[in-house]
Amino acid sequence: MTITSPFTAADGALTWVGDGETVRIEPWGANSIRVRARFMQPIADADWALLPPPADAPAPTIVIADDGSQASLTNGGITVTARMPRWDGRCELTFTDADGTVLFKEADDGGALRLKARKYEPLPGGGVRTTVTFDADPHEHLYGMGEYQQPVMDLKGTTLELAHRNSQVSVPFVVSSKGYGFLWHNPAVGRATFAKTGTQWQAAACDQIDYWVTAGNSPAQIERQYADATGHAPVMPEWGLGFWQCKLRYWNQEQLLETAREFKRRNIPIDLIVIDFFHWPLMGDFRFDEEFWPDPKAMTDELHEMGIKLMVSVWPQIDLESENYDEMRAHNYLAHTTGGKDVGMWWPRDNQFLDATNPEARAFVWGLAKRNYTDMGVDAFWLDEAEPEWGGDYDYDHYLFHIGPVNKVGNVYPQLYNKTFYDGQLEIGREGDIVNLTRAAWAGSQRYGSLVWSGDVHSTFDDLKAQITCQVHMGMAGIPWFTTDMGGFAGGDPNDPDFRELYVRWCQFSCFSPVMRNHGDRSPATKVPGKPTFDRKGNPIDHIHTGADNEPWSYGEDVERIVCKYIAVREAMRPYTRDLFAQAHADGQPVARGLFYEFPDDEAAADVADEYLFGPDLLVAPVTELGARSREVYLPGDESTTWTNLHDGAEYAGGRTITVDAPLDVLPLFARNGADHGLNGMI
Repeated sequence: MTITSPFTAADGALTWVGDGETVRIEPWGANSIRVRARFMQPIADADWALLPPPADAPAPTIVIADDGSQASLTNGGITVTARMPRWDGRCELTFTDADGTVLFKEADDGGALRLKARKYEPLPGGGVRTTVTFDADPHEHLYGMGEYQQPVMDLKGTTLELAHRNSQVSVPFVVSSKGYGFLWHNPAVGRATFAKTGTQWQAAACDQIDYWVTAGNSPAQIERQYADATGHAPVMPEWGLGFWQCKLRYWNQEQLLETAREFKRRNIPIDLIVIDFFHWPLMGDFRFDEEFWPDPKAMTDELHEMGIKLMVSVWPQIDLESENYDEMRAHNYLAHTTGGKDVGMWWPRDNQFLDATNPEARAFVWGLAKRNYTDMGVDAFWLDEAEPEWGGDYDYDHYLFHIGPVNKVGNVYPQLYNKTFYDGQLEIGREGDIVNLTRAAWAGSQRYGSLVWSGDVHSTFDDLKAQITCQVHMGMAGIPWFTTDMGGFAGGDPNDPDFRELYVRWCQFSCFSPVMRNHGDRSPATKVPGKPTFDRKGNPIDHIHTGADNEPWSYGEDVERIVCKYIAVREAMRPYTRDLFAQAHADGQPVARGLFYEFPDDEAAADVADEYLFGPDLLVAPVTELGARSREVYLPGDESTTWTNLHDGAEYAGGRTITVDAPLDVLPLFARNGADHGLNGMI
């Protein structure tokens, strides 16, 4: 009996059907391919992160074997070959580059093990749990995936949760030293495992398998193609290049203004100052508490006269007694629980989260933000709780959004939360002048002006060390805008000598981050002077406090001198930093880069986790140990690469490890081939 080939070619795509499954393979951007597969249902369209492919793209080359046993699709420098090892309803995919080198391939059935590379497990009530397993080079090096609090550079050998938490950001795009990038285009909670024996991606609940692969000769090419596919970061405004001041928390208008005036009196450059949380009457009111912020317009006018921008914190929690709660609940603008009491989080009191997946909810909240903030002169927004932080214990199975259950679609939330404020600011004419400071992001968030900070990390040297790899991996995951709380968020007494040392070392690191930003909840915490014991609803508000002072002069003259030194360095670097942000905007290039990025052929650079490059020219080696006054530094490259120590002027050839002095006021910093960008003598 003759069996009709299960392969068909139509509309520039290759499709295979068999044993209840449909697999669709199609070109999606330069040297890139999208694969979708679904069991017992037609392939669904989904625009979670991927933008439409170029309409004028060259047609792919599709070849179907005469006997129908295999087919291939080639798009530029990448080919997918779909092969049926037997007529048993199974199809295996292999991905190769332009030279025919195998990048990775789906795992086989293991013979008698009868394994499936594409596994669908039905769930009660519909949907499936999917697991996709690939054979991959055991010696490849992997980078990206977002922010995980671990000082690990090469992700090969790790397992990562695909979910957002406070200080964990899941952006499921990984770049391999084999010359490919892989996007798991699925916003479900899940898991990624990069084992030596293979790679596995799992979604806890979804409708179909969906991923995107791109091939390139360098990390730079891969990042460029990824940005073309998912969106480019906007232009970074000039006020994003300097120093940002924040603390938990400036609690009234005069305190904030006096802090700004003191910066001017001390002649310390500052671009932006931040008003943190609980400047509102109740969560979800989205406005200033008039008791403590009586004239926001006069406040912003004075700040602008000093040349300082103002950012305010907004949270997606809507207090059950907020002036907006009843209307938002009545119009289904809030997330919901699957059962029981409808509360998304109970700190500081019961509240529910804005449903940013609902476009009508986004429009409603932006209307409040425009009237109460931007119309008053506020320049930027700090989008806290962007994960969001479900109940404090992240019970993803217990909550629902407009577009589906959180365990199925929840990872896209921060992208749409940022879209709310990005699109709104576009509407009022702020194109090229938008930065959303946010605690979480997902694939595509970069196109909405998302500046991710690393969450409420603790004030320890171990936490500082982890920020180096977090910064690099966020850039490799396609999110070039990144920052941290200088000194760490949680803890830290400005009068403690050990913390002062940590603060200085973190300041040095922050100077060479995409955005240099001072923030933290400093000890001892105090109750706000004069603040009533009860809010306007008669509820106790004992949770409201303000941390200790966190300005450069709060740490004594010696620390102030060092902090001001690095703020001056940041100012001197403006032309270089401006150029790096331009590269991020135009070509998707990360601002902070692992050594492997510029030196992919240097095997010794592949897993260096305590150094990085700020752009292509400056090698940064932060000091991450208390009391250290020297450290070892690996200089990548070979004899053709020269590295100049910008502290003492000594020159070294690449490909070697050296030990350098690092007094408390010195960050080991090296210029590549003489490109010091005016910093020689400043360090």
